[in-house]
Parts: sequence; structure tokens; C-alpha cells
Amino acid sequence: MALQIYNTLTRTKEKFVPQEPGKVTMYVCGPTVYGYIHIGNARPVIFFDVVRSYLENQNYDVNYVVNFTDVDDKLIRKAEEMQLPVPEVADKFIAAFYSDLEGLLIPRATANPRVTENMDAIIDFIRELEHKGFAYEKGGDVFFRTSKFADYGKLSGQNIEELQFGIRIDVDARKESPVDFVLWKAAKPGEIFWDSPWGQGRPGWHIECSAMSRLLLGDTLDIHGGGQDLEFPHHECEVAQSEAMTGKPLANYWMHNGYVNIDGEKMSKSLGNGVLVKDLLAQHKPEAIRYAILATQYRNQVNFSAETMAQAERSVERISNALSNLQYRLNSAEVENAESKITEAWEQKLTRISAAFHAKMQDDFNTPDAITAMFDWVSEVNGLLQQSDASRADLEAAYQLFKEMNGVLRIAVEAEAELLDDEVEALIAERAEARKAKNWARADEIRDLLDAQGIILEDTPQGMRWRRK
Repeated sequence: MALQIYNTLTRTKEKFVPQEPGKVTMYVCGPTVYGYIHIGNARPVIFFDVVRSYLENQNYDVNYVVNFTDVDDKLIRKAEEMQLPVPEVADKFIAAFYSDLEGLLIPRATANPRVTENMDAIIDFIRELEHKGFAYEKGGDVFFRTSKFADYGKLSGQNIEELQFGIRIDVDARKESPVDFVLWKAAKPGEIFWDSPWGQGRPGWHIECSAMSRLLLGDTLDIHGGGQDLEFPHHECEVAQSEAMTGKPLANYWMHNGYVNIDGEKMSKSLGNGVLVKDLLAQHKPEAIRYAILATQYRNQVNFSAETMAQAERSVERISNALSNLQYRLNSAEVENAESKITEAWEQKLTRISAAFHAKMQDDFNTPDAITAMFDWVSEVNGLLQQSDASRADLEAAYQLFKEMNGVLRIAVEAEAELLDDEVEALIAERAEARKAKNWARADEIRDLLDAQGIILEDTPQGMRWRRK
């Protein structure tokens, strides 16, 4: 089955065909770095990381770019509030973003361009639009002339005639049309600024992505992604600017993830119901946070709540326990001399699970159903572990399939082997002796002591084993 992607532009699923065989250019709109990211910001961060991971699983070389908006009105207000220069505020929250990224088990993008480091490219882009007649200057501000771009509204399906009457946009008397949007803003007294042909100022929000994506990835992207809230006006304006400049499609595939609700209500500043990622990471495993996001199809709304996280924790624990039991069995001596060739029946089961996982991921990155395939793996592995004569080849094959699926989704904890310190080793040995002597009280006491140190003991048919919480 070929990979199918739902294209926002055409409102249909389409076969994915990159411009260059084996390579993918992918641009996702990143954060405006004036504060810590919340779970709504985290959804595209997590989901598009999965898209990137799956494309790499399919042997694509992915050039993945996520920008930082490090100067805009919100940043300027935050800098005034913190009594710091805008660049210092941006640096603070970029560092926090990277910390959250690491916490969520997400590798960095190929590039994270910053607006302030690409000002020449942005100014040149605006000048070229002005030269082509798509932009005009009024009072130090530069606006995009939407009347000259016939396809304005094609991505979001907005009715331009309605927009011209002021719906969803701010009316500025200097504009030739209410639909026109700002490319360059004249600086107000005391604001951070850059010199330009139109005077001192800074870019409008929309122009930055058009300029930086073109600079780093070329005129046409394979995939452009972001949250549903960016579809209009941000991405619509990007389309207008970029295609007016190049005469080519800005992106061949547009992907947008749905909103995040909190306890059944839309997350918003007015309701004060935002949940910061850094706070979630202090309370929950990163795998559980990822699970809570990926358990819903990306184009649908996610309802985030305490119960959502509790269910995610239970689900992650179920998968992780099956993995842990498999790893323990693989490390046990009893399978060292077992069959070296995978059994036919087991190979068929793993092939079925793998096929289901990939079929769902290739159907517009259907992560909920891909997770179902992982639970099918759990059930089959738990059954295999009940067999005292399970071969190493069967166990190894199960482990390799897990690594492939979890390498894409990263929703299960794969603990690294750790050495116990002398004190814990002594306690475990003492507990074993206490059990032999039927001193159950002391054995239970030692179990509690180890539990306090984050060590969980499990008595299995193959003997006593331990794992960290």
C-alpha cells in the first residue's frame, strides 16, 4: 500500500509522491517564543515528529524545518513585562522549548531558523513582491495586495467577498482592501527594529515562514504542516506571498492537526485552562503524554483531562510491562540453546501485526489504529512468554518488531539495563534467604524498602526479577 496523506488544499487523501525520489522536504510552523509551550503547542510537535519518524522508517531522507518566531507583538509585550531585551526573552523560551522537546523524546529538527537571523532574506522577499506589484507601502508599513492574487482563500476555503466586509480581520484605512495583510511593520517608539527600504521596523507574522522555507527548502515543499488554527489566516497568507513570488505551489501536501480541548472545553487564555508541557512532564512519563496525543486521529479534536492521562499511563504500563517481561526472558540462560530459527506460526503472527501497523500508518498516519497493532503485539507476546520452550529466535523477532513500531510512536518505556548498587544487591540477596526460611515478614519489609528506592520486585516462573519504576 502506498502512503496516503489527507491534503487540506484538496480536502482528499492523496498518494504521497515526493518531488525527489527518496527525499522529503517538510516545514512545520513552530512556536512564538514568548512563554512556555502548552499541550496545544505540543500536539503538532509530537504528531509531526511521528510523521518525520515514519517517513524515515520508510527510508526517506527527511529535511525537517521548524521555525522560531523570535520577534513579534507578543514578544515585545513580554519583554516589557520582564524588563528584558526581546532577544533575551526569546533565548530563554527557546531553551525551554528544547528542554520540553527532549522531555517528550523528540529529536531536534534538521533546522530551527529564527526570524531575527534571517532578516535580509525576509526584506529581499518583500522587496521582490513590491517589485512585482503584489505589495505596497503606506506610512512605513508594507501590505500585500490580495486583489492581485486570484487564488487567495483557496487553502482555507474562505469567502473573499465576506472578508472584504471586515469579517475576522482588522480594518485599516490605509489598506487598499480590508483583506490586505501586513508584510512589514513600522517600529513604534522604543520597539526593537531593523533598517529597511521602508524605514525602521520588523516583519509581519506571515512573511517569515515564506522567506525561511524558501531559503532552506526551495520554492515548493513536499509537506507543510501546522495546527488547524494556522490554516487561516497564517497559511493562507503564506500561500499568497510565496506563490505570487515564485509562480509555483508553496507545498504539494498541506497537513493540519485538530484542536486540543481541556475537560471538554476549548483551551483558551480567557478560560485560563492551559496545561504547560513542563508541568505535565513533572507529573507523567513522556511516553504517556505522547500516548494521550497519538491515541486520537490527528485531524480530530483531542479532549485532554486527568482521566485521559490516567488511561494513557495504564496503557503505556501495559505495553512496557510486556516489553520488560520479554527482555527479561531474552536475558535468561534457559533460552541460550533454544531453536535458532523463528517458528513458522510465530513468523506469521508477527507478519500480520507488522502489516496492520504499516497499513494504518500509511493511511494518513492513523496512529490510533497503529497503537491497536501494538496492543495486538502485547497479547501475542504475553502468550509466547507463557511457553517454557519459547525459542530465542521467536523472542528476538518479537523484540525487533517492537523496536520498529515504538521507534515511530515512542509510547512505551524501554528501560536500559542498570547495575544495582551494593546495598540494593545485598537487600535482594537477604530477601531471597528470608523467603527460603519462610520469614515472610522480613521478605515483605525488604520489598517495601526496595520499593522506596524505586525498585519493584516480581516473582515469576523463571525466578525473581526486578525493574525500576
